[in-house]
Amino acid sequence: EYSCAYGSGRFFMLCGLGGIISCGTTHTALVPLDLVKCRIQVDPQKYKSIFNGFSVTVKEDGVRGLAKGWAPTFIGYSMQGLCKFGFYEVFKILYGNMLGEENAYLWRTSLYLAASASAEFFADIALAPMEAAKVRIQTQPGYANTLRQAVPKMFGEEGIWAFYKGVAPLWMRQIPYTMMKFACFERTVEALYKYVVPKPRSECSKGEQLVVTFVAGYIAGVFCAIVSHPADSVVSVLNKEKGSSASQVLMRLGFKGVWKGLFARIIMIGTLTALQWFIYDSVKVYFRLPRPPPPEMPESLKKKLGLTQ
Repeated sequence: EYSCAYGSGRFFMLCGLGGIISCGTTHTALVPLDLVKCRIQVDPQKYKSIFNGFSVTVKEDGVRGLAKGWAPTFIGYSMQGLCKFGFYEVFKILYGNMLGEENAYLWRTSLYLAASASAEFFADIALAPMEAAKVRIQTQPGYANTLRQAVPKMFGEEGIWAFYKGVAPLWMRQIPYTMMKFACFERTVEALYKYVVPKPRSECSKGEQLVVTFVAGYIAGVFCAIVSHPADSVVSVLNKEKGSSASQVLMRLGFKGVWKGLFARIIMIGTLTALQWFIYDSVKVYFRLPRPPPPEMPESLKKKLGLTQ
């Protein structure tokens, strides 16, 4: 039935491919919304709202202006997806084996949080250079229109540091986001099959399972957007300016400033997260990868707790 064993090298490789496809395509498709969100964050006087941001951008740059930054978005988030989803599967199995079957079940939320945080640490190192280039292209008029123009210019001005100065704020934004994305998704799937879906997962068709995946992904995405938005505002401003630190930007923006553009981000991240999980799970279905059902209490633990006859 399956094309490979769960936890095999081929399994991890194809999970990484699923991450590339899911993150690369979804982030690229949402570039216009991301562009407006970044501009609201760095220049709220000019770009007052989502709709105003779109109209000002189209008026100044034409419809093609909405696609600014698509190349670094596609490359950066493909690399991030490879590490995020591929390493998540690696760390989930690794940490689960370290805990043992019973503790892995009892502490499953902590397991999801630890595995996703570990994966995102490496994913952000892969993403940082392209994220820095993308923000420069989108938020600094006249700086560069393409990735080929931006990279040599950034390197000439600040050296290699230009591409990695945003990695710490990226960790601040992406690690909480990813921990929420994976842990909330896993527990929501579990809850949907337990309380909402009228039949066991094993009796659901692959299409029905993918619908559950999409719904759980959207719920997780809303929480992700709220948790990670303040750090996202800092990243946008930091990559636009030279010589500022994350703490300086945070103090200058203040409490109200870091929440600018939240509505746009909730729409963007909710849709994005739902689509990513849907595409990722579809890749698993297509390649006939093992997709374990939501975890159930091990028999040994049931006996210990006196839950069996």
